[in-house]
Amino acid sequence: MLKFTAFLFGAVAYFTFLFTILYAIGFVSDLVVPKAIDTGANSPVFEAIAVNLALLSLFAIQHGVMARRGLKQWWTQFIPKPFERSTYVLFASLTLLLLFWQWRPIPTVVRHIEEPEMAATIAILSFVGWVIVFTSTFLTNHLFGLHQVTNHLTGRQMPPSTFPTPLLYNFARHPIYLGFIIAFWAAPTMSVGHLLFAAVTTAYIFVGILLEEGDLIGMFGDEYRRYKQRVSMLFPWSKLI
Repeated sequence: MLKFTAFLFGAVAYFTFLFTILYAIGFVSDLVVPKAIDTGANSPVFEAIAVNLALLSLFAIQHGVMARRGLKQWWTQFIPKPFERSTYVLFASLTLLLLFWQWRPIPTVVRHIEEPEMAATIAILSFVGWVIVFTSTFLTNHLFGLHQVTNHLTGRQMPPSTFPTPLLYNFARHPIYLGFIIAFWAAPTMSVGHLLFAAVTTAYIFVGILLEEGDLIGMFGDEYRRYKQRVSMLFPWSKLI
């Protein structure tokens, strides 16, 4: 019964994540979804900035802290280990959905591309960023949490952690983050609210990379150090980033 419960929980967490990431595309691109980055009730500017920073900080803390190896080892004393990854995925998704729901638009335009062909090119570039995100997840383990609970349900042991570097990972160590940066910054119309979102999430990405790479060095040692020397962090063939 515990195995089946874990599987159902993992499935709910995964489909919540899938809905959230698809909503994120519409939220950032201001397409289809009922509440996008530049829509919603207007608030005083300083109130909007304060609320938005609080929402972004909440996501950064949840996403960053729950991903650390030390916390994982601690909280799996209290929850069954097969639930761990799905719990993380569910909490991250719910925190993002809260951000989308409570985000305060700041619609003052910072930059607007008038020329239709250039605007279309920039919009397409944003979707290329999302393609990089999804492609990168499928190259590693897209089924966030489902892999663990499925193995638990069928009685199979999780395989030991390995360090594969398929396709895009030979050009950038963090192609998922690169995809997010492209998707967030490639906007034909950049409002103050969109600029705030892009700037803060990009800053968090760099902090997250430092924390994540510390964990990866702890897991894989010299293998990951050699990988760092060989492959750029984000931008292919860049010696700096």
